[in-house]
Amino acid sequence: MKVIEFTVHTTSEGAELVADVLWQHTTGGVAILDAADAIALQKDKRVFWDYIDESAVKDTGEALVKCYFSAETAAEDERAVREELEEMRARGEGYLFFGTLETSRREAESDEWAEIWKKHFRPLHIGSRIVVRPVWVDYAPAAGEEVVLLDSNMAFGTGEHETTAMCLELLQSVLKEGDTVIDVGCGSGILGISAVKLGARFAVMTDIDGIAAESALHNAQLNGVAEKTQVVLTDLLDKTDTKGEIVLANITADILCRLAPVIPRYLKEGGSLILSGIIAPKLAQVKEAYAAQGLNVCREMQRGEWFALALKK
Repeated sequence: MKVIEFTVHTTSEGAELVADVLWQHTTGGVAILDAADAIALQKDKRVFWDYIDESAVKDTGEALVKCYFSAETAAEDERAVREELEEMRARGEGYLFFGTLETSRREAESDEWAEIWKKHFRPLHIGSRIVVRPVWVDYAPAAGEEVVLLDSNMAFGTGEHETTAMCLELLQSVLKEGDTVIDVGCGSGILGISAVKLGARFAVMTDIDGIAAESALHNAQLNGVAEKTQVVLTDLLDKTDTKGEIVLANITADILCRLAPVIPRYLKEGGSLILSGIIAPKLAQVKEAYAAQGLNVCREMQRGEWFALALKK
């Protein structure tokens, strides 16, 4: 089957934000091709190279963000993406540099994407205990490590994105054995599954996207934690009455602010709320929204252009 390979030319600084735009218009995954990632991998002492082309680790500050569109909807998807990219450039003017945002396209076979997708993933160490492993890659965990398996055709959160990685690190710092965890906007289920692997008694994972909910359920089964998880297809939390010691929400700042009066209702007294998906211009707004609900920031993290917060009720 023919598909359209769509590529956006941007910067290392803007790549994750561009990827977020593409995610809204494809269910087939998004890949970032950035020399900065190869440089970071080269410096990783857990990885050993026999040979690496020097041109692959020359940091130019440029990045390509790539996805595939269905041939039937490609024209509409491309138009929508270009409009959203220009809106994003305007919003970030003065503090974010996105480069040219030029786009290119080519016709390809649908099975090409599966191979490109696989090539871009490796076992990913996050925090002191979690290792995210694609199912097609072998990995022998070290003592104390918990491996979270993700299937190749299931997207919506792999741990590669800074927002997900920060959530996982903050989760490891606050989780206690036997906690109940709620993940709002669960995507692949990586956060809820990790929580159970780390000792949570139960994890409730919600998402408004049916494909994401299916992905989370599939990955929970793959990791052998389905009996300790509940996946709910819902607009946020309106189909669960569970309260948790930990609530996670890795969404966007605007939605986090809109949900500020709602999310704390599902957090037990003294519990921890972990928020991510926040860019700098929205950080103060998110803090104010949750302070008004009686939640105080106890830890703040930044990776690239993104912020994450741990708050206490």
